[in-house]
Amino acid sequence: MANIRRQFKDPQLSSYQRKKYVAKLIFVYILGYKVDVGHFEAANLVTSNKYTEKQIGYLAMTLMLHEHSELLLMVVNSIKKDLEENNEYNNCLALHAIANVGSNEMAETLGPSVHRLLISPTSPNFVKKKAALTLLRLYRKYPEVLPASDWAQRIVSIMDDDDLGVVVSVTSLVMAMAQDHLDAFSFCYQKAVDRLHKLVIDREYTATYAYYRIPSPWLQVKLLRLLQYYPPSIDPTVLDVLQKVLKAILNNSVEVASNVQQNNAQNAVLFEAIGLAIHLDATSPIVADAAELLARFISSKETNVRYLGLDTMAHLAARADSLYSIKQHQTTIINSLRDKDVSVRRRALDLLYSMCDTDNAEIIVGELLRYLRVADYGLREEMVLKIAISTEKFATSYKWYIDTILQLISSAGDHVGEEVWYRVVQITTNTENLQEYAARAIFEHLRQPQCHESLVKIGGYILGEYGHLVANDPGLSPIEQFQALHTKSPYCSAPTRALLLTTYIKWVNVFPEIKHHLVNVFERYRYVLDAELQQRACEYYAVATRETDDLLQQMCEEMPPFPPRESTLLNRLNKKHGDTEDGRVWVVGGKEVNEEREKAKLRKNTADQAGNTAANGNASGDVPDLMSLADIDLNGQSSASGVSTAPTIVYAPKPVLDSSPSIDKWYEKLCMSNDGILYENTSIQMGIKSEYHGHLGRIALYVGNKMTVPLTSFTATVTGHNPDALSITFAKIPSNTITSRTQAQHVIHVENKKPFDGSPVLMISYLAGSLTTINIQLPLLVTKFFEGVTLSQTDFFERWKLIGGPPREAQVVFPINLDESGNVDIAKNRKILLGHGFSLLSDVDPNPINLVGAGVLHTSSAGKVGCLLRVEPNKVAKLCRLTVRSTSEEVAGQVLAALQKPLSKNSAL
Repeated sequence: MANIRRQFKDPQLSSYQRKKYVAKLIFVYILGYKVDVGHFEAANLVTSNKYTEKQIGYLAMTLMLHEHSELLLMVVNSIKKDLEENNEYNNCLALHAIANVGSNEMAETLGPSVHRLLISPTSPNFVKKKAALTLLRLYRKYPEVLPASDWAQRIVSIMDDDDLGVVVSVTSLVMAMAQDHLDAFSFCYQKAVDRLHKLVIDREYTATYAYYRIPSPWLQVKLLRLLQYYPPSIDPTVLDVLQKVLKAILNNSVEVASNVQQNNAQNAVLFEAIGLAIHLDATSPIVADAAELLARFISSKETNVRYLGLDTMAHLAARADSLYSIKQHQTTIINSLRDKDVSVRRRALDLLYSMCDTDNAEIIVGELLRYLRVADYGLREEMVLKIAISTEKFATSYKWYIDTILQLISSAGDHVGEEVWYRVVQITTNTENLQEYAARAIFEHLRQPQCHESLVKIGGYILGEYGHLVANDPGLSPIEQFQALHTKSPYCSAPTRALLLTTYIKWVNVFPEIKHHLVNVFERYRYVLDAELQQRACEYYAVATRETDDLLQQMCEEMPPFPPRESTLLNRLNKKHGDTEDGRVWVVGGKEVNEEREKAKLRKNTADQAGNTAANGNASGDVPDLMSLADIDLNGQSSASGVSTAPTIVYAPKPVLDSSPSIDKWYEKLCMSNDGILYENTSIQMGIKSEYHGHLGRIALYVGNKMTVPLTSFTATVTGHNPDALSITFAKIPSNTITSRTQAQHVIHVENKKPFDGSPVLMISYLAGSLTTINIQLPLLVTKFFEGVTLSQTDFFERWKLIGGPPREAQVVFPINLDESGNVDIAKNRKILLGHGFSLLSDVDPNPINLVGAGVLHTSSAGKVGCLLRVEPNKVAKLCRLTVRSTSEEVAGQVLAALQKPLSKNSAL
């Protein structure tokens, strides 16, 4: 060390010598010796242009400096320079350093540079992998520093990368960020479904990523877990694909492989797939098949398989409506409590707790009480909480509850927390017909030679309040109650003895025959050293020796019932089950506990996502026409080249709509016609052909790639509608690539269940050098499901009067513009009404410029809803009155909103 210190003072020291001596210092440091020299030299090596010198500099920095070291500030700029260089080796060295040291300053300063390196199309695959894992490391340490929501779409788009190594790394990053930003990362749902379909069904992967003939099991496990973070998709197409994937995984796992590594990988995927199946629908046939597999696994000879089987079965018990399939194996599960491995015993305890109900509570609690006497000390506190909660929750009688809890406290001793005896007191106080039995039961325990202090506390409270109820029973006289409690007092702590003093003052009030014994106790305690005991004894002595009993009776009134409150036992248990970095998607407990957890998560997510908006991408310029819309057979066949696509997830953020005069014009035209252009920019052209029959409709969405490069990471999502009123599903799961100068056709199935407001939003994102996002209204109004009807003048006015005025009438007066001749554009108004599905009735209104229409709205749940309207323009006042009457007040307002804007325009479309 002295020699190295001298060498560093030599101004002629070469960079090679500096590298050599820093390497020696690293070796000395690794051996455990203190190194107080060489830090500046290591920082200088980081700035070197030679890879070997830079490598040693980075190694010294990551080993010998901690994240709060001031010397790190010297190299931040050098690290940033290495990140921005077009040199993958320097990029990787810098990423290693950031990931290993990862200070707050580095996260703030270098996080954006790491993100740019990840999303750059020129970054090599191994640089992308390291960049993703570096961001993951930084996010786990400083989640508030990195703008995860802003980066969401660009990061998620990399899940479509052709290299599975990149996908595995990025999926790990998405899993961490999505847990905190569910809404922003919702696009990852479809990406995960697509990739699983390719791996499991299409078998699209390179041989490099086949582990014992299993396609990238690490990626499968991550994707299956990621899908469990989100509510099940309401799109039947997506659900159908997931069911096929899960069924294929279960079928592939029926045969047990002879190779241990293959078996482990296979089981890892299988158990995560079962977890997803439970998450999607715990009553599905796949879950029923999985339950049979789990029964086989919990009896396996392999410890790891038993562990996974019990853990997954606990997941099923925490989600399922019926526990029948699990209760069939109750004996095997109980026997698992005596497994040689403590982890298996813990999982068995979790499963028994989750599967406990009123039918088997006495059996399970009895087994747990017997096992408690020999259980590991590390398990006892958790067991006590679970026994106490199960006993309270599923008690078939209050007497059984009291007997079990007192036996629990007697057996567990110091492993019983304060919450347990607090809860016994609360329930006893609030249950009048339990108080007498509780007094007898606790007295029997107090008569035992050995009695735990928690039982003394319970005895002090219950006998003090309700001892008079049993004072006339043989063996339960006041003096015997006093002796049973007071003989335990010398072995108790000061707080317990203080509680017993309160019990004695209450007995002074109800048992005057033993008053002198109690006053003697107060007298002795007046001289103890403990201030609390002394003060309490003095005050009680003064009250007990007063000539009148007015103050005593007022002090010793019976305790009122406790107000309803959340069980502190559950709070204590939930704290013991803290989430890891990859949070659990369920908690140990029954279905009600998990449903409440989901509601709490949803409330939190709703609060967190307030104000979030989707990214907005657009391009403009003079571009040549690419193609016209292809002819389409709406049964799903297309003459256009390309691949059909269908990603639909309702769980998406509220978008910011793209808007321009052209887009608005195209949208308004499509509201009154069934085909035309929806959107166009320099990159893509989107058009629509559609047809509607009754309450059903089909929309063919054409997406044309106008560029000379393919569009990748293509995603289409429909959101902004109420799924209970309007069902929108794509026909097929798509390819995420649209090749150059081709069209892709996507058929959308629509069902109108009941009247709905507004129109949904089509959200398109794709990658072509950079990520572009387009949010545009889909021309799907309630009037698309209208069918015109013909009525005579008499029938029209008869129905008009029958419907009556508000609330089934909606009316608005708005200004209009006249045509060049100063007249009302009747032809335009007729075109608008016909385009929105109404029949125009002639010879109904005597004024020739007024228009009268009638139509019927088709819905699947509400049936047919009639609707009548009148358009009454006034060219003198330049105003127009639109009146809509419907048998449904909702429909009247919705039709009014759909027609007002186009009728008020100053020229025909």
